[in-house]
Amino acid sequence: MRISTAQIYRQNVGSITRSQQQSQEIIDKLSSGKRVNTAGDDPVAAIGIDNLNQQNALIEQYLKNIDYSKNRLAVTESKLGGAESIATSMRDRILAAANGTLSGDERQGIADELKASLEEMKSIANYQDESGNYLFAGTNIDTRPFDFSNTNTIVYNGNNTVRQAIVADGILMDTNVSGEVAFMAAPNAIGDYSVNYSSTQSGDMTIESAAISDPASYVADTYSFNFTDNGSGGVDLTVTDSSGTTVQTTPNFDPTNPITFNGIEVSFDGTPKAGDSLTIEPNDTNSIFDTVQQAIALFENGEEINTPAGRSKLAQLLNNFDSGVDQIRLARGIAGNNLKAVESYASNHTDTQLVNSSAVSVLEDLDYASAVTEFEKQQLALNAASNLFGRVSSVSLFDYL
Repeated sequence: MRISTAQIYRQNVGSITRSQQQSQEIIDKLSSGKRVNTAGDDPVAAIGIDNLNQQNALIEQYLKNIDYSKNRLAVTESKLGGAESIATSMRDRILAAANGTLSGDERQGIADELKASLEEMKSIANYQDESGNYLFAGTNIDTRPFDFSNTNTIVYNGNNTVRQAIVADGILMDTNVSGEVAFMAAPNAIGDYSVNYSSTQSGDMTIESAAISDPASYVADTYSFNFTDNGSGGVDLTVTDSSGTTVQTTPNFDPTNPITFNGIEVSFDGTPKAGDSLTIEPNDTNSIFDTVQQAIALFENGEEINTPAGRSKLAQLLNNFDSGVDQIRLARGIAGNNLKAVESYASNHTDTQLVNSSAVSVLEDLDYASAVTEFEKQQLALNAASNLFGRVSSVSLFDYL
């Protein structure tokens, strides 16, 4: 078989080129430290590496969302803890003001302390974060959430919507607590109605509960209670609606038994006297700010606190105040529980990210010892091919003539 010179050249050049290309591929792997630099290096491993890297990229975004959520929830929990401490101190001052031996000036001093504490709590409720966003405004983060109206009633300008962040696949976590939930929506301590006691009350009587007992027959309205002498040492009770229509009459009223009318049940504590009166109006929630304002007004009216009506009002205020403190604790608990949950998600994501990175390393990382050995083999083959080609190409027929 005859082999032409051109054919010998092509075969040897092709062999040398392939060896150079294979050597360069090993050099690239040694430089990058990766066994798989392109899909052509190992198609199956490349697909697995790409999937794992995508998972880690998604986890990285989750972790960024979690960091944002942790920061907001930690601040929220801290601020509500401060509000709870202030409220606890305020309750102590309210109880101190109930002491019948205090003078009007001493009660005014307590009222002034309550005003200062109220401003401190209001400052917490209007807290702005490092970006200038209001923490307790719901999603109205650019709007100052709490202001006092001309009648010293608190006005909430935020909303009850919560901001959420995606912290895992299909998992949304609340990242804030609205001011309405924290400070405005404390359940009415006696039920669904608030009570206004007459300043002329002489009996030691308070409303223990006033709640909707039968929604089907319930009629929402403002109702008046009037106690009159029945001529036999007791009192009769007449309940009228806002139009003056009598809706309930109870002869020889017994305060140990609740009365029911228009789907409402009212229970009493203490004994009314003839001439006493009160009104109830629908109100199922209270703001702790308004409760404190009412307490301040009661203490500033120095004489009223020592009257039966004043004591009844104070009992109601204390119950509503305790409900307001419980509401702050509840809101703080929501923030704390959410903070604990996002921290748990962060820990799980970090573990998953570590497992994925280890799997990528197994698929992608280069075995340097094997790669160096292979490179030496390629270099040896390349040198041999180059030397052989040099010798063969220099052979001439004239050398043998």
